[in-house]
Amino acid sequence: MIKGKKLWWVGLMIGIFAHMATPAFARSISLKDAGVALWIFIIIGAIIVLLQLIPAIILFFSFVGTSTGLVAKKKPSEKVAAEEKAILTGIEPALVKK
Repeated sequence: MIKGKKLWWVGLMIGIFAHMATPAFARSISLKDAGVALWIFIIIGAIIVLLQLIPAIILFFSFVGTSTGLVAKKKPSEKVAAEEKAILTGIEPALVKK
């Protein structure tokens, strides 16, 4: 019973969508008679979309900088690696008394 009812609703929705998609219901949108509130809504929406470009640009260039930095990174010379190893081997952990 429930399965048949769901199938009936699915068929009804497909029929409604197919009916609305016909050329008889297709109309162009005319903004000639649009009110001031609609224009304010469109302008504010455009500003919000443009403001989202700022963090997108920051993230994009951060990604580009990181990826090119990893690709173009030079390997440290053996001399620098030996100096760092010599410095780090002399460090010993200190005991902390309570």
